[in-house]
Amino acid sequence: MADQRSTTTATQRSLQDPSPNTRQVIKFLSAATIGAAFLGLSGLTLTGTVISLILATPVLVLFSPVLVPIGVVLSLVTAGFLFSGGCGVAAVAALSWIYNYVAGKHPPGADQLDYARTRIANKARDMRERAKEYGQYAAQQKAAEEAAQTQTQTQPQGS
Repeated sequence: MADQRSTTTATQRSLQDPSPNTRQVIKFLSAATIGAAFLGLSGLTLTGTVISLILATPVLVLFSPVLVPIGVVLSLVTAGFLFSGGCGVAAVAALSWIYNYVAGKHPPGADQLDYARTRIANKARDMRERAKEYGQYAAQQKAAEEAAQTQTQTQPQGS
C-alpha cells in the first residue's frame, strides 16, 4: 500500500511539474550535438563527392573507351560470381534439408512434403484402378462388337 502511494505521488509530481529534469536535458543536448555533427559530416561528404566528380569528369571522358568495357566486364564477372555463389549456397541448403529429412530430424516443410506425397500416391492408386476398370470396360465393348459382327456374318444375307 505504501509502495502504491509513493508511486502515485511521484506520478502526480511529474504531471504537476512539466519542466524536464537534468538527465532529460543532458540526453537531448547530447543527441542534438551528435545529430548536428553527423549532419555537418554528411554535408562535407556531399561537397567532396561533387567536387571530385567535377574534377574527374574530363579524365573519365578521355578514358571512357577503355573504362566502359572494363566496367561492363567487371560487372558481368561480379554478377556471375554472385550468382554461382548463390546457387552453391542454395544447393548446400537443399542438401542439408534432404539429409535432415532422411535422417528423421523433421526439418521445416517436411509435413507438407509428406502430405503431398500421400496425395500423389492416393491419386496414382485411383488412376490405376480407373485404368483397370476402363480396360475391363473396353474389353467388354470389344467382345460385344466382335460378337455382333460374327452374328451378322453368320446370318444369311438376302432373306
